[in-house]
Amino acid sequence: MPKKNLKPKHIPQRTCVGCREINPKRSLIRIVRQTDAVVIDTTGKMAGRGAYLHNQRSCWERGLKGSLEQALKTRLSEIDREALLTYMQALTEDEKPQETQHAS
Repeated sequence: MPKKNLKPKHIPQRTCVGCREINPKRSLIRIVRQTDAVVIDTTGKMAGRGAYLHNQRSCWERGLKGSLEQALKTRLSEIDREALLTYMQALTEDEKPQETQHAS
């Protein structure tokens, strides 16, 4: 019987430009700089320079303050900024898992 390789599958990791946390690529939202605009890449496969953000408003707010522009190496136009802000408004507030306190 041939021996099977039990090596775990590689999961690509990316860094959120808002909070600088490293997570699996699939758990982040990709924003892509194209020649004429900055767009949200729902497929994760569009051509162009990309940056990643969590689906949390706080990460988007920090990213839109400047780190997103720096990561994409471009200036966001007013139209691009408005489109990203509109998308951000649809996101839920931060939902960090709260540690449960045990009653004594």
